[in-house]
Amino acid sequence: MEIKEEILHKAKLARTASRKLGILSTEVKNNAILKMADDLEKGIARIVEANKEDQENAQKQKRTKAFIDRLFLNEERIKDIASGLREIAKLPDPVGEVVKMWKRPNGMQVGKIRVPLGVIGVIYESRPGVTADAAVLCLKSGNSIILRGGSEAINSNRAIAGILSNAAVSCGIPNGAIQIIEITDREAVTELLKLDKYIDIIIPRGGEELIRMVKENSTIPVIRHDKGLCHTYVDGEADLEMAEKICFNAKVQRPGVCNAMETLLVNKNIADRFLPSMIEKYKKAGVEIRGCKRTKEIVKNIEDAKEEDWNTEYLDLILSVKVVDSIDNAISHIAEYGSGHSEAIVTNNYSNAQKFLKEVDASSVFVNASTRLADGNQYGLGAEMGISTQKLHCRGPMGLEDLTVLKYIVYGDGQIRE
Repeated sequence: MEIKEEILHKAKLARTASRKLGILSTEVKNNAILKMADDLEKGIARIVEANKEDQENAQKQKRTKAFIDRLFLNEERIKDIASGLREIAKLPDPVGEVVKMWKRPNGMQVGKIRVPLGVIGVIYESRPGVTADAAVLCLKSGNSIILRGGSEAINSNRAIAGILSNAAVSCGIPNGAIQIIEITDREAVTELLKLDKYIDIIIPRGGEELIRMVKENSTIPVIRHDKGLCHTYVDGEADLEMAEKICFNAKVQRPGVCNAMETLLVNKNIADRFLPSMIEKYKKAGVEIRGCKRTKEIVKNIEDAKEEDWNTEYLDLILSVKVVDSIDNAISHIAEYGSGHSEAIVTNNYSNAQKFLKEVDASSVFVNASTRLADGNQYGLGAEMGISTQKLHCRGPMGLEDLTVLKYIVYGDGQIRE
């Protein structure tokens, strides 16, 4: 079967499955999810073996440590994924929720109810855990899913998707509700992006090149899960011990993910006291520092920060550092260079905290907390499809409710329009 025909076949199958899946009971869906979690754990050896092949290929291609970390799966990580699926099973089912009802003067009852989006295409890179999270979130919210992961994780994705799909079908989920495109040729993506007759939403997760390609070629509405160029601003009235803890976590805990900090902004009034010990701690953790002129005057032996650094999502142990005159300067820097993902301020000044919350335009804005907490699970949403950096139709960590849309329902007893 040619690529075009295969992709079209999957899309048609997904559309047919979505009509059945959208009306399944919560009990059937939850039982399927629990079976999927159990079977993932039973298939740990199979998944780990497949993942080893992906890791070996990545090492041959001389990928970065951060890249390989995103790709890596072991028994512990797979059990964590399975645990996350069980948490999704516990969450309220959004499908069928009546969010509002009101009565018109003619006696007609009008309301809004949550319904599935339909068929969702997810195009992503590196992280094989996305395969499980996305599939189960779509299942719980009544949506069919077509998964197209990157070639770097093809073996892992194939193993995980196969286990999940088989488990789901065995529990009464319609065949075609969970599908994976195993073709690594880019043509598979371009063909998928043309199928607006069958696919309702495309969600791309990955680097700038992937996001740009999807936006330019898709005839299907796109919910972007774009880059995370995240900042932390240490205010002049910050608790410096707290700031050091937050800033270290935001950069070092897992540098290869979208909610890791890429630029540290420090108020000039505390820079002399804060930066020497903070940068020393970073260096011990293997972080390369690229500082502005004022930063380099305080701490020696660091690289110059160039204009391109302020625009770069490193996804690695590299950090840009800038000393700013005020909170207004910090907010202006974020407005110019931020990606709308996650931004944080560390301060004990209530007015500055509120100003930052009000004026910074991002999907998540933190006061005295690490940007690494920008996550659906951390927010109590269960797993997430990703973090949307746009404003339609959802923004921030995308959980179950964001995979539904509102439909008007109307109850009458013979009303007509005069």
